[in-house]
Amino acid sequence: MPRRTIDITLPSLTGRRAVITGGSDGIGLRIASRLARAGAEVILPVRNTAKGDAAVRAIRAESADAQVRTLPLDLSSLESVAAFGAAMRADGAPIHLLVNNAGVMTPPERQTTADGFELQFGTNHLGHFALVAHLLPQLREGEARVTSQLSVSANSGAINWDDPNWERSYQGARAYSQSKIAFGLFGLELDRRSRAHGWGVSSNVAHPGVAPTSLLAARPELGRERDTAGVRLIRWLSARGILLGTPETAALPALYAAASPEARGGAFYGPSGPGHLGGAPAEQPLYSRLQSDDDARRIWTLSEKLTGVEFPRS
Repeated sequence: MPRRTIDITLPSLTGRRAVITGGSDGIGLRIASRLARAGAEVILPVRNTAKGDAAVRAIRAESADAQVRTLPLDLSSLESVAAFGAAMRADGAPIHLLVNNAGVMTPPERQTTADGFELQFGTNHLGHFALVAHLLPQLREGEARVTSQLSVSANSGAINWDDPNWERSYQGARAYSQSKIAFGLFGLELDRRSRAHGWGVSSNVAHPGVAPTSLLAARPELGRERDTAGVRLIRWLSARGILLGTPETAALPALYAAASPEARGGAFYGPSGPGHLGGAPAEQPLYSRLQSDDDARRIWTLSEKLTGVEFPRS
C-alpha cells in the first residue's frame, strides 16, 4: 500500500527574511527549501561552505527565483557566533523567522567545542542561545517567530546540573538528551521573557519525530566511521511506512511552528501519529522535562554565565 501523502500549506512569505541553522542538508534543507518556495528570503548559516553551496543549488533547482544565500557560522565557536551576529546586524534588515535546527548527536567519545564545552551541549544549546542573543535586535525589529528544533530525546534523561559539560563521566546519549532539554527550556523561557519585557518576539519548540537523517549516520568528524545500527533500522522502518516519518514529514512540525498563522508562542509541535514518531504536525503537551519554569530560569542563568552573552533585562 502506498504511503499516504502528508503535507501542510504555508502562507505567502514574500518580503519575509528567514534564517535556518543546519539548513545545508537533511531536515534543515527541506525546511529552507519550503520557506524559499513560499517566497521568503532565506539565509543559511553554514560551517561547511561546499555543503552550503550545494544546498543553494538544490533550493534553486526547485525554485529558480528563490532568494537564498549562505553566511559562515560554526555554532561550536562563540567567536563565530558573535561574528555572524555582527554581520547580520551590519546588514540592518529585520529577521522574521529563525529556525534553530542545527545539531550534533552522540559522538562515541567526549568532544569539546572551541570554547571547551561538551560538544552537544555547546553546539545544540549554548551556540543557539548565544545566536539568539546576538540576533535579538533584528528579531525584535521583525517581530520574529523563533522555532527551536528538539528531539524525542528531550523526553528522557535530565540536565546534569553538577557537571553540565560531562567532564567527570561522559555518556553520549545522556549528554544529547541534556542538550535538547536545555534547548527546549530556553525556547520556552524566551517566549515568556519576550512577553514580560515587550520584545515582540514569539518563541516555540518543535520535534521531528523519528526519521532517517544524518544525525546517526556515519560522521567521521564525530568519531563515528560507519552508520549506527539505529539509523539502519530507522531507514528500514521509514521506507516501509511503519510508524516512523520520512525526512519530508519530519520537516513539517518545525515548518508549521515557524510559519503557520495558527502556531503560537510557548507551544510544542510534533508529529501526531502513534507515539508521535511520524505523521502530520500538531500541537502536543510539553514533555515532563520541559514543564519546570524554575529549571528554565536556571538554565538561562547558567547559559548566560557560560557563554558570557546576556539578554537585555527590559
